[in-house]
Amino acid sequence: MLFTNYDATSAYDEMFAKTGGPRRGTELLFDRLGKLTGVELQHYQNTAMATMRSLGITFNVYGHADGTEKIWPLDVIPRVIEHDEWRLVERGLKQRAMALNLFVNDIYNDQKCLRDGIVPRELIESCEVYRAQCQGLKPPKGIWTHISGTDLVRDKNGTIYVLEDNIRVPSGVSYVLENRAVMKRAFPRAFEGHAILPVEDYPERLLETLMHCAPDGVSDPCVVVWTPGIYNSAYFEHSSLARQMGVRLVQATDLVVHDERVHMRTTRGLARVDVIYRRIDDDFIDPTVFREDSVLGVPGLMDVYRNGGVTLCNAPGNGVGDDKAIYVFIPKLIQYYLGEDAILPNVPTYICENPKERAYVLEHLSSLVMKPTNASGGKGIVLGPRATRAELDEVRAAILEDPRNYIAQPMLQLSTVPTVVDQNVEGRHVDLRPFILYGKEIYVLPGGLTRVALRKGSMIVNSSQGGGSKDTWVLANKGH
Repeated sequence: MLFTNYDATSAYDEMFAKTGGPRRGTELLFDRLGKLTGVELQHYQNTAMATMRSLGITFNVYGHADGTEKIWPLDVIPRVIEHDEWRLVERGLKQRAMALNLFVNDIYNDQKCLRDGIVPRELIESCEVYRAQCQGLKPPKGIWTHISGTDLVRDKNGTIYVLEDNIRVPSGVSYVLENRAVMKRAFPRAFEGHAILPVEDYPERLLETLMHCAPDGVSDPCVVVWTPGIYNSAYFEHSSLARQMGVRLVQATDLVVHDERVHMRTTRGLARVDVIYRRIDDDFIDPTVFREDSVLGVPGLMDVYRNGGVTLCNAPGNGVGDDKAIYVFIPKLIQYYLGEDAILPNVPTYICENPKERAYVLEHLSSLVMKPTNASGGKGIVLGPRATRAELDEVRAAILEDPRNYIAQPMLQLSTVPTVVDQNVEGRHVDLRPFILYGKEIYVLPGGLTRVALRKGSMIVNSSQGGGSKDTWVLANKGH
């Protein structure tokens, strides 16, 4: 039996209760998996990876010794989320998206939250991703955060926390779509009898979101996806989303500012562009405004944007909302802007910029997780309980040198989900990145990207550091 020696006691397990029986909503999947031999389960796993390979579903890793392109890792045992729990998560994510959008708009316009002391002004002025060039901007429809990805984790008690917000250029949604498609091809038996909320309409909903935010007066907007190019780690996603939306994938060399509008070069001449879904960082979008040495940008683009001639999704400068030092204040911002308590709690967090909190962190480095405030992909994170003395000394020096660049949090015991390991099943730690679209309405893709730490005991789920992924099932009806 696959689950005979399964350990569901070392962390909160999402399939099994502490008593050993399957949790509500997972009974049917447990029964179906339990009828398989280890050889049969491994066959499905091998089939899924072969399908990924044949379809060319890849991701890039910068500086990897074996080359940059890797097959996207999918584990065939899905993660199941019950309907009622998902509805609570969905409400919390919509609430957070609204507050973050209001906050970013406030920072670049009235700055009421700074005058009222909700967020310390010095945190904004020292924020690495605050863009003074965006002061006074008013994006079409007032939306700054069209596409966001919020990372969620579940602790040892089963409580769901927001770990961090990603509202600049969040990636990973294409793998949600590919995981579902590959699972249906490689392991169709798993779906029998389940009613699962669909994810396949995401490209259509993304296109609707982008078109809704077109400049005023444009009735049939031309939408493009702007990629830095084939060497970007998320290039597969850029090309996949463009193809599924039926829009052009462009680079800077395809775009030009002409007659105070943005155009793309085509075989028939210049064609006007109204909405740009940009997958390129702020610094590189316009060398006349941001980095002068950018060869990835379009000169004059920001002038057109500021004058309302084109929409950029997401809006430049919105990264001020996902700075990890600002994260601490989001529950207060939800109360400030919406008059509501936060539905989804934050992980308790210490800001090293604060002298009192910094002193506490420096005294408890070995029990905390230290994170740079503006890094991504797990870079620069130090897990205190698992760090060497040299690593702790190094992060101590880094905090003392630049305290604004660090926060610290307690090390959570992430929940586990059964995962295929050499014809067997073992628990592996997971997180979840749901994707939120902010257009005419706020839409949350059911489930999102479950990332799994494939190494035993590891809490690092990033694919660039050896993590994998799972198809995430949100049940359509309670208990089914």
